[in-house]
Amino acid sequence: MTLNSADTAFENLLATLLPEQVLRRSEPRYLEEPRGTFTGRETLVARPGSTEETALIVRQAAEHRVPVMPYGGGTGLVGGQISPDGPLPLILSLERMDKVRAVHPEENVMICEAGVVLADVQKTAAEAGRLFPLSLAAEGTARIGGNLATNAGGTAVLRYGNTRDLCLGLEAVLPDGQIWHGLRRLRKDNTGYDLRNLLIGSEGTLGVITAASLKLFPQPAGTGTAIFVTDTPTTALSLLALARDRLGDLVTAFELISGRAFGFLAEELPQVRQPFSQAPDWSVLIEIGTVQGMSPDEALAGLFEAALDAGLVNDGVIAQNAREADDFWAVRENIPIANKKVGAIVSSDVSLPLSAIPSFISEGEGRIAAIGEFRINCFGHLGDGNLHYNIFPMPGRTKQEHLNQRADLQRAIHDLVHEFDGSFSAEHGVGRLKVGDLERYGDPAKLSAMRAIKSALDPVGIMNPGAVLRA
Repeated sequence: MTLNSADTAFENLLATLLPEQVLRRSEPRYLEEPRGTFTGRETLVARPGSTEETALIVRQAAEHRVPVMPYGGGTGLVGGQISPDGPLPLILSLERMDKVRAVHPEENVMICEAGVVLADVQKTAAEAGRLFPLSLAAEGTARIGGNLATNAGGTAVLRYGNTRDLCLGLEAVLPDGQIWHGLRRLRKDNTGYDLRNLLIGSEGTLGVITAASLKLFPQPAGTGTAIFVTDTPTTALSLLALARDRLGDLVTAFELISGRAFGFLAEELPQVRQPFSQAPDWSVLIEIGTVQGMSPDEALAGLFEAALDAGLVNDGVIAQNAREADDFWAVRENIPIANKKVGAIVSSDVSLPLSAIPSFISEGEGRIAAIGEFRINCFGHLGDGNLHYNIFPMPGRTKQEHLNQRADLQRAIHDLVHEFDGSFSAEHGVGRLKVGDLERYGDPAKLSAMRAIKSALDPVGIMNPGAVLRA
């Protein structure tokens, strides 16, 4: 169906129905995304302050066939929050809906609106003596509605799961303007189709998440952090199995770091403290959260000794205080920043069956070498199978010199991921960047079902057209 731009006439219509301060012309921040892959166009921004206002806006958009693009913190990396072409969309920003509605510590539940910044969700949980475990680099800017819409992952998926696993219920505005009142605090609710999990990860294409019931957890009695040196991805995987055998679900994070990552940090961010005088080829950053009566340092020391006896590690450092732990995490969190400074030709966010990871890394080197001479920086959340597999030019060259090879490099990586029964998008979603990949690698039956769901819930096609499914 033909859609119409959010023009002056539509702006005037909304202005008669909503407070004046809700509407504004788009500022640069609404038109940019972190990697600069997509650029938006100046258009109308609506900033509702309530679910009812959101529903009113969506109803008008549906009636006048105006596309709606939900907007959270703008931190997405696949262009889901940017519309570079087609009719001008109405940007629907949830930033004013930033209230924590209730905290139930005894139930381990928090109810908050979609515009609450993730760091504030974490802080509110901590003030109630609880933990909200979702943690990612953009947590100071990302908003919980966007985290849910993209099913964000982060560093603690190994223990606590993706954002999907941290949500009990949703409130949402559907594409026809109806409000779904699904803010349940129940952990068991078998009453038909699961709209919550349908909307989570739908990237604003099936409705607008306006509030959520989030799971909280007890805070760990103690936290331990270490970096262990291992010879290969294969021994790193064996070390993960040993850690899980010894510590079970106390293992919160298990991050694989390559020697290339350390090298890029030394070149581009020398102020970042590195734990070793000479960068190892491979290492893992481990974090554990312990229960009362258990020493995290002793648990990590015991793990290191067992791993040393098994030939899985040859060096390691256990953080002795919070500052050292922060330094270890600063290494991991600054790797993407160093990557950006070096200039990646291709940045891939993939997931694989754990046992396939060593073969994927080894085979990937050959596939990339067949295209040309490049540097590879492979790192990421080994504990949940999520790797960031990035390709860089050789020293003295720039990514601009290889733009004609970008498509071939990306295709080689994603083809290999598909061969190993993995996913070309682990935690950032499909957005607009990976629509073609979904068409190429997606299961035909799944794609058919997705299109049917989209058509049923959004027959006019106003919700974030062009994201996930081709408009």
